[in-house]
Amino acid sequence: MSIFNSGMDLDEITFEKRNKEYGAYWLRKIYKKNITVAFIISFVILIITVGTPFLLASMQERKNVMENTVEAVLADVNRQDEDEPPPPPPPPPPPPALEQQVKFTAPVVVDSVEEKVELAVTEEQVDNTQNEEVREEVVEVKEEKKEVQEEDMQVFTVVEEPPTFPGGEDELLKFIQSNTKYPEIAKENNIQGRVYVQFVINSKGKVGEIKVVRGVDPALDAEAIRVIKNLPDWTPGKQAGRAVKVAFTVPINFKLQ
Repeated sequence: MSIFNSGMDLDEITFEKRNKEYGAYWLRKIYKKNITVAFIISFVILIITVGTPFLLASMQERKNVMENTVEAVLADVNRQDEDEPPPPPPPPPPPPALEQQVKFTAPVVVDSVEEKVELAVTEEQVDNTQNEEVREEVVEVKEEKKEVQEEDMQVFTVVEEPPTFPGGEDELLKFIQSNTKYPEIAKENNIQGRVYVQFVINSKGKVGEIKVVRGVDPALDAEAIRVIKNLPDWTPGKQAGRAVKVAFTVPINFKLQ
C-alpha cells in the first residue's frame, strides 16, 4: 500500500512503530499551531509598537486643536463683552392707575409779611402813626394775593375731595375703551403695550397739560393723547373747600386679539 493513499502524514509514518509518547512526536504535532500563534502574537506586538506613537501624536494634535478652539471662543466672548455697553438701568415702576399722588404744602408767608410790616413801621415813625397803619394794611393785601396766585398754579396729586368723572371711574374706563382706535401701522407691525398718560384737571374741571409719562410706540402714544383730549369736563377736586388743579395718571392698554 502506498503511503500517499494511506492518509497518514509524515509524522505518523516516522513514528509508526515507535513510542509516540516520546516528546519529539508531540512537539512535531503542535509545531504548526505554535508557529501560527507565535506569528499572530508577534504581528500584534509589532502593530502596537509601531502604531502607538502615531496614535499618541494624533491624539495630541486633536487635543491641541480643541484647546485652541476653546480659547478662540473665549477670546471672542470677552472682546464682545468689552465692546458692548453696560446694560441700561431698569425702567422705573409705572405709576399706579387712577391713583392721585399728592403732596400739599401750605404756603408760608408769615415771616415775609412781618419783615415788611416792621420795615414800614420804621419808616413811618419819622412821619406819623396814621400812615404807618395804612401801609401795614396794603402790604398784607399784596401777600394774600400772592398766596392765592401760588395756590392757583400748584398742581395737587392728593386732595381732600378728588375730581370725579361723570358717572365715576367705570364710566371713565368705558369712555376710553370705546373711543380708542388701534392705529393701523401698529397693527401691521404687531406692536402692543400699555401707555401711561398723565393729565391735569383744573379748578373748572377742564382736562389739560396732557403728556405721556411712559410710552410704547409713537403711534400708540399719539392715540392715547388723542383719547384723553376728548374727555368731557370733570367735577373739579377741592382742597380746604376750594377748587384746585389735580393730576391724574391713566394706563391705556393696547392689545391685539
